[in-house]
Amino acid sequence: MIEAVDVVKAFTVRTRSGLLRRARTPLRAVDGVSFAVEPGEFVGYLGPNGAGKSTTIKMLTGILTATAGTLRVCGLDPSRRRTSLARRIGVVFGQRTTLWWDLPLRDSLTLVRRLYRVESGAHRARLAELTALLELEPFLDTPVRQLSLGQRMRGDLAAALLHDPELLVLDEPTIGLDVVSKATVRDFLARVNAERGTTILLTTHDLGDIERLCRRVMIIDRGRLAYDGGLDELRRTVPADRVLVVELASPAAPITLDGIENVRVEGPRQWLRLPRSANAAAVVAELARGHDVRDFSLREPGIEDVLAGLYRGDHEYWCSGRPVAP
Repeated sequence: MIEAVDVVKAFTVRTRSGLLRRARTPLRAVDGVSFAVEPGEFVGYLGPNGAGKSTTIKMLTGILTATAGTLRVCGLDPSRRRTSLARRIGVVFGQRTTLWWDLPLRDSLTLVRRLYRVESGAHRARLAELTALLELEPFLDTPVRQLSLGQRMRGDLAAALLHDPELLVLDEPTIGLDVVSKATVRDFLARVNAERGTTILLTTHDLGDIERLCRRVMIIDRGRLAYDGGLDELRRTVPADRVLVVELASPAAPITLDGIENVRVEGPRQWLRLPRSANAAAVVAELARGHDVRDFSLREPGIEDVLAGLYRGDHEYWCSGRPVAP
């Protein structure tokens, strides 16, 4: 569905170097990225701000042209076959709407049908399906400008999927949404992927989206692909500390153990950070010898902790489990 081989996107940044002079500095926003996405996959595309995520998305959708390398989406060159590609993909940018601001949502979706030349019978059936799945019925006749953020996002998803695309590209689709709206959008995307086999590429800073939806993640950092694989493999690849939560019989002074950091004390409960090399069973046994321990739990690092370490640079670059030069 997507094939990228050594894709590069370079820009020229102009900076002031004197009263009337400007210096030109070349910048590679995407620097030799290669990956493939198979039909039916649900892939998360992650990275810190400025890493190259949005630039990659814009090249995949034909908005930008790659400086070098080979890029194919649905078998097409996105920049040369942008119109043909638009009929086969759906795109949602969380901070921008594709709907008509002053028109009711129903009329916006009718215009989308005209743009994609969807046959009227297929349109009615598809709209009815999306209306039910996204719970659009209560606000179909409401002008888009009067919709809440969550309602508008559901409308944008309906517009992106109205022509039944093979590939759905999502850029921050849950940004700013409340808990209920996020759950609705996540459930819908999981269903579309599972039942219709729609390939989905998702970029987001909400790691809850990634953990609930994606079986595979790709991480871009400073324009290069730093990781491509599963979440469990990522946790094993990038070291992150575990936290041992200990509940004592009564409040006590902070526990101190060699090589163990006490990060928090709250009444009888204390949080101890364990390095990956520490044996949790041995730590618990040592605690039990010197303290009246009522309960304890070991918390494995969340994906947030793993990515924080990756972004800070507490790692080598990794791709499919193999280190590559930064």
